[in-house]
Amino acid sequence: MQAYDEKHIKNVVLIGGAKSGKTTLAETMLFESGILNRRGTVEDKNTVSDYHEIEHERENSIYATSMHTEWRGFKINIIDTPGLDDFMGEIVSSMKVADTCVMMLNSQSGVEVSTELIWNYADQFKKPVILAINQVDHPKSNFEASVDSIKKRFGTPAVLMQYPVNQGVGFDSIIDLLKMTMYKFPKDGGKPEKLPIPKAEQAKAIELHNELVEKAAENDEELMELYFEKGNLDEDEMRKGLKIGMLKHDVFPIFCLSAKNNMGSGRLMGFIDNVAPAAVEMNPEITTEGEEIACDSSQPTSVFVFKTIIEPFLGKITYFKVTSGVLKVGQDLVNNQNDTVERFNQLYIMDGKNKNSVEQLVAGDIGATVKLKNTHTNQTLHDKSVSFAIQPMNFPAPRITSAIQAKDKNDDDKMAEVLREIHEEDPTTIYEYSRELKQLILHGQGELHFAVTAWKLSKLHNIEIEFIKPKIAYRETIQKLSDADYRHKKQSGGAGQFGEVYLRVEPYFEGMDEPTDFSVRGKEEIDLEWGGKLVFYNCIVGGVIDARYIPSILKGIMEKMEEGPITGSYVRDIRVMVYDGKMHAVDSNDISFKIAGAQAFKTAFIHADPKILEPINDLEVMVPDDLMGEVMTDLQTRRSIIQGMDSKGVYKVIKAKIPLAEMYKYTTSLRSITQGRASFSTRFAEYSPVPMDIQQKLMREMQEREVA
Repeated sequence: MQAYDEKHIKNVVLIGGAKSGKTTLAETMLFESGILNRRGTVEDKNTVSDYHEIEHERENSIYATSMHTEWRGFKINIIDTPGLDDFMGEIVSSMKVADTCVMMLNSQSGVEVSTELIWNYADQFKKPVILAINQVDHPKSNFEASVDSIKKRFGTPAVLMQYPVNQGVGFDSIIDLLKMTMYKFPKDGGKPEKLPIPKAEQAKAIELHNELVEKAAENDEELMELYFEKGNLDEDEMRKGLKIGMLKHDVFPIFCLSAKNNMGSGRLMGFIDNVAPAAVEMNPEITTEGEEIACDSSQPTSVFVFKTIIEPFLGKITYFKVTSGVLKVGQDLVNNQNDTVERFNQLYIMDGKNKNSVEQLVAGDIGATVKLKNTHTNQTLHDKSVSFAIQPMNFPAPRITSAIQAKDKNDDDKMAEVLREIHEEDPTTIYEYSRELKQLILHGQGELHFAVTAWKLSKLHNIEIEFIKPKIAYRETIQKLSDADYRHKKQSGGAGQFGEVYLRVEPYFEGMDEPTDFSVRGKEEIDLEWGGKLVFYNCIVGGVIDARYIPSILKGIMEKMEEGPITGSYVRDIRVMVYDGKMHAVDSNDISFKIAGAQAFKTAFIHADPKILEPINDLEVMVPDDLMGEVMTDLQTRRSIIQGMDSKGVYKVIKAKIPLAEMYKYTTSLRSITQGRASFSTRFAEYSPVPMDIQQKLMREMQEREVA
């Protein structure tokens, strides 16, 4: 393999919705450059990109896959990503290390919900974006409508580079507005014939060419002066202006192609080669301290780990981008997060599952290695002469939650270890054992995301699991003041137990006045780990309870707050004043006052008009305008409160507050209602009182459990 410096390396990520043709385009790009002698297809399950068994089963990309090609003096690293938002983590990590995003759109549908979701991250990373309208050879292709949807969503920065002459069945010609040439492709695709623009298309082509020239000129003062002076720009000047605009996120060139028939892919690669920025031209990486790390091979070596895969026979494969310097085989680097030293004994350029050994990788390049013991995704490794960490990626928050359990209890420990490996590969798969709910909880991006997790556990590790509706983390509090007392007395042989406690409970809120009914001798303000506060006052006078027993009373109250009297849920936002009691010179001890404090608190709580609180989430649903009514109707059946609506391109965004208890299986419902044309995001907002009928139901369920 030819050696390339940082000026001749380009990193491209293929993004876009499912079935937009990303995997097919990646295969065609490798074939067009000569890396492949024969193109595979998704249907035949022999593409370089989709090589995992689960991808063959589902005929969809599940993993982001790294490949490379060499084209006219440049090395182009290509990352093919999934198109389903269930696997947004794979897309985010790929965008992090890419220099240019090629956003694929299906010419039958243009901008889709998935386009919008993925675009949010492309916009966040501020990476140059090329828009590629694929499948213009499809019988239902509507290139004009697709462009119109692009213009509505992305506005004036979106500018045509090409358009098809004869889209649909029989498509074989593209008019290129940069070169002002018509490319006519042979029946089987491949290298086109360059022809003059037909007379019937000349007026349209000239008008669109002038728009392109203006777009290229407006991004640079020198080019603008040239444009005013000459009335036009040559190809090189236009390329310069387009690159400047792409780097500023002010130009999004629009291409058209048929990746399946290899028509237009070579021209797209030529544009990537000639115009898309190289790694060295991108903005420097930013460290967690706000410093800049330039893509410069003369600087100390550093790498950023963006992906990890655990293969059954190979073990852990670590994917990284060289952010500075030159990484060589046998080199030691320091992991900034844990100060361990890792040796890179092998370096690879990956083409799907195939590993190509190399001796070194320069700044800007993407590679992989194996057997790094203490290094994980989102970590930085660097030469020992420097110390910094590249800003980590922010992965999307979970959208769905389920409880999970092994069908065979003997698999519990093994399942936990496998889930740890799955999280290592995919940070958006999050698992935790909830001590509060007494369930193993799995968080993810969608039902398909969970299905893939179940497939991995079953097919790769022989662990059969089942998903269970998760319990809800309710909270308990009170609405009025209440006094109670409790005497704990126990006599059995020798020393007995005695403790008597009088206390008051009342609702707590920020900024409330200090108590005036009692003489306060001590105050403890506790931020509860499950949210809310406990404010505890020692109001004992006259020594009726020795000061050494006060912490035991508090401990008893805290234990009771961890398992509330109404539903067994955590208690929050309570103020407690211990104001009287009795003790015995011989029989009083810590356990006696702990029990007395807990029971007095329980009695006072039950008589203080207790209230159950439920978690409420903020919900945003992005949906086509014509399906908005059905979605809102469904939300109303889930006790949601509509907060408002916005527009996002051609889509509507419904904003609502919804109880977490009503979110279970919402992804399935939304997919069914909208035929997969909508998506949502959700995050915790607050705790709010449940309706009285639900509170009574929850209290009955608690009583039934206690009886059982």
